[in-house]
Amino acid sequence: MASKSPFGASEFVKGVQSGSISVLEHTSKICDEIEKKNRKFWHFNFFDSENALGQAQVLEKEIKRGRNGKLLGIPLSAKDCLCVKGMESRAGSKILSGYVPPFDAAAVEKCRKEGAIILGKTSQDEFGFGTFSVNHTAETIMGGKNLGVKIPLNPLDSERSCGGSSGGAAGFAALTENTHVALAESTGGSIACPASFCGAASITPTYGLVSRYGLMDYANSLDKIGAIGKSIPDVRLLLDVIAGRDARDSTSLESSGIALQDLKKIKIGVPKELMAEIENEKVKDAVLKKISSAEELGIETVEVSMPLNAKYGIEVYYLIAMAEASTNLAKYCGMRYGYSKKLEGNFNEYFSAVRSEAFGEEAKRRILLGTFARMSGFRAAYYLRAMKVRTKLISEFKSVFSKADLLAYPAMPMVAPKFREIEKLSPLEHYAADLCTVPPNVCGMPHATVNAGEVGGMPVGLMVVGNHLEDSKVLSLAAELEGLK
Repeated sequence: MASKSPFGASEFVKGVQSGSISVLEHTSKICDEIEKKNRKFWHFNFFDSENALGQAQVLEKEIKRGRNGKLLGIPLSAKDCLCVKGMESRAGSKILSGYVPPFDAAAVEKCRKEGAIILGKTSQDEFGFGTFSVNHTAETIMGGKNLGVKIPLNPLDSERSCGGSSGGAAGFAALTENTHVALAESTGGSIACPASFCGAASITPTYGLVSRYGLMDYANSLDKIGAIGKSIPDVRLLLDVIAGRDARDSTSLESSGIALQDLKKIKIGVPKELMAEIENEKVKDAVLKKISSAEELGIETVEVSMPLNAKYGIEVYYLIAMAEASTNLAKYCGMRYGYSKKLEGNFNEYFSAVRSEAFGEEAKRRILLGTFARMSGFRAAYYLRAMKVRTKLISEFKSVFSKADLLAYPAMPMVAPKFREIEKLSPLEHYAADLCTVPPNVCGMPHATVNAGEVGGMPVGLMVVGNHLEDSKVLSLAAELEGLK
């Protein structure tokens, strides 16, 4: 469903290397496109064309002197929760207004080294708190002008959500007519969900495969930096660049490279309990039809059982995520960076006044619930119990992977909803929408999404899930499915 660009990422790099593609001309085209389209779709909440063109001019000179790189000249957007040196970075929140990092996040740093051009910051739910990109409080800034808070719109239907929390990243990846890849981040499904709603391709890697240095944390034990683009080969290339050990992040892992493989005699597992929970029969049918088409590749499909993940995944996720979020957000007090007020009263009075004004409604809800879940007297009953259940959920995945090589099922139980439909949902109904994306995210499993077809003219996402560190295998099956009609 994503609009097609003239060149895939690898093909684009070859064109730059051969001299048949001008980095400056292409950057100028995509900047013009953003200037025109962002005022309708609001996928970027920070964009400055002069900055992007300046990077392109410098890079063109370096290319003439022999500069090379895996992402040479490719325009790249960064989700707002990733620090980008010299660009206001707010994680979708008013409380970080005015914060300009003096350094790049590790993922951004690696992309720069490989020749990427950083376009700007894409819109997201505040600190990742949402499924529909409607929970953000950061103003949209273009060319130095503050245009107020704008909700990103689905490029296929502006009355519908892009999905969240990486809504801007997926929306622009699907919308742009030029070569582009997006850095995104997922805690409970924030890459797979918007990619599914917008018809883009995505990869959420094994937890720890990409350094979280420079990420504005939501939940430390869950956050993962990944990629969204027009095709699986594009997101594979970006993951290959950003994966690997980083001494600044003790949870990061070594990477031997991310490459597409020839898949032979593999089994795809379809989890019956998760499928049973999806009420939209048309979404299920579209995904099952896509999965069955893999049989022509000699791939076998089997039914598998995951009752624990289907029943407890959402509860475990929200207990862990909210508890960790309440801790991570304690540092935003109006005294070190971002939003501040005139210093009045004692510390608690000032701290409360800043947070009351600058955090959105959903952020406040998650801080309160998370603080309760880790209070003395409740921590063992809620947070620690959820951590123990997560171990059970991981064990269930491991057991299933002894029967099937990979899993495949709908990324979301619905197509992108209209904003008027979202307004009627309660907070618990918002959380329940994460049914399919939460299990692999809670368990740190790699998962990719591809488009499986349409329902009512809107894309349906199919998710491929693999065992820990089998990111290449996940991407390989996703690429095969992407190529099947």
